[in-house]
Amino acid sequence: MGSTFYSLHYHVVFSTKERRPLLGAAWRSRLHEYLGGTVRGLGGVAEAIGGVEDHVHLLLSLKTTDAPAGMVRELKKASSVWAAQEHEPLFAWQEGYAIFTVSWTHIAVVRRYIASQEAHHQKTPFMDELKRVLERNGVQYDPRYLQ
Repeated sequence: MGSTFYSLHYHVVFSTKERRPLLGAAWRSRLHEYLGGTVRGLGGVAEAIGGVEDHVHLLLSLKTTDAPAGMVRELKKASSVWAAQEHEPLFAWQEGYAIFTVSWTHIAVVRRYIASQEAHHQKTPFMDELKRVLERNGVQYDPRYLQ
């Protein structure tokens, strides 16, 4: 056991290009599995993955040597190629993403939130949800980028 101790957890959200409903129910769970395998292949741990037809949520645990931006870039790149080849030829992710640090004490809450995406989005549209999460985390944003 080394002398470096860490607990690094991130809640990541990204959507399909133009927020099109491309993540079909028939293959969405396979996408989530693919994302989890990609995270493992990059040295991280996918604690939870979920979402609906136009976006995904991931709860990731990373090492101190992992750059979150690099992890998200590789996840989006690999999964975009996979989805386009296997399921939806026009598939692409939106350019940006949202990422938030998560305290160990909030892991269970975020897991439940990710697991309940289907039910949650029957009541709350994605953009309302994203604005609320951004505001709750003190993130200033330009509304033009939330179109």
